[in-house]
Amino acid sequence: MTTKKSKQDDVLTTATPLLGGLSPELFMKKHWQKKPLLIRQAVPGVKPPIDRAALFELAASEDVESRLIAQTGDQWKMSQGPFARRALPKLTQPQWTLLVQGLDLHVPAAHELLNRFRFVPDARMDDVMISYATDGGGVGPHYDSYDVFLLQVHGQRRWRIGRLKDDTLVPGMPLKILQNFECEQEWVLEPGDMLYLPPRWAHDGIAQGECMTCSIGFRVPEAHGLASELLIRVAEGLDTDKRQLYRDPDQPATANPGRMPASLQAFAADAVARILKDPQEVQAALGEVMTEPKPRVWFEQGEPVPEGCGVVLDARTRMMYDDKRVYANGDSWRAAGADARLLQRLADQRCLSASEVAAASEDVRNLFDQFAEDGWLHPLS
Repeated sequence: MTTKKSKQDDVLTTATPLLGGLSPELFMKKHWQKKPLLIRQAVPGVKPPIDRAALFELAASEDVESRLIAQTGDQWKMSQGPFARRALPKLTQPQWTLLVQGLDLHVPAAHELLNRFRFVPDARMDDVMISYATDGGGVGPHYDSYDVFLLQVHGQRRWRIGRLKDDTLVPGMPLKILQNFECEQEWVLEPGDMLYLPPRWAHDGIAQGECMTCSIGFRVPEAHGLASELLIRVAEGLDTDKRQLYRDPDQPATANPGRMPASLQAFAADAVARILKDPQEVQAALGEVMTEPKPRVWFEQGEPVPEGCGVVLDARTRMMYDDKRVYANGDSWRAAGADARLLQRLADQRCLSASEVAAASEDVRNLFDQFAEDGWLHPLS
């Protein structure tokens, strides 16, 4: 008996210029987290998702994370935005760079660019950062702890890369610049060219004339930090009406008041074990943590979804699911059957047609209305 292939399966197994003629399936198998890949004309005819003037205007916003980096000889300076236009150096001044994070949250073209990489789970997707640089601009040789695609969208940039053999940093710098960077390969990237780098590959990009580069970055949860967030999230969800208080009716008088009671140690260990005893609670906490919006993200209030309309998720909305629940922007809902399948389709496709919405149950329609009022999704005519 053969299994019918879906359109999604076809997409995953079809070669694409975006990945240098590899299918997403082969790219993930051969390169993801393993080795770099230079892709000439990954996006033929690419245009910057935002022009220079609009980018400078965006960098002046309080809602946008931006950094300005300038180099003079061996000296580096870095400042945090927002930046008024007059605070930026002259365009004729060489060796300065403006970095703007989360471009996909503010510019539809950048959001569309990010969506081209959704052969990687959304739980790993972070954002599109754009780097505007004048001639000679860069951030120095460094390494990242995450995967990144570096897409040239305007001008030229020379990239030098090498395996990270020594992570010693130059002391006294505002940036994490490698002291002993060893270049193994280098290329000049033209508009449309792209370089993929796994974590901990050292790299140094230098603008040749005015240039813009889009960095498609991915989140890498760190074990200690993630565990801390999960413990807090699970603990917050406990039924406070069933709180168990520490009791020690058999505690004798002590001549060593500074010693931690063994019974309290056991009570604490048991409390942590009880928090983690239900795997589904941990999974629910993970979904809520991974869909939590970034600190600078906010939503504009909307209206319920009109009759006869489809829906589309707001670019800021993070929506995921597992076998039991659906997650969006730090909240979760249990879902099963047709309701679960529809909500999962919304998470995967990020939109639903009018006919799909019309066929939804009353509970799901009410959820869509709440999402719309909260600004998490919008009507799609």
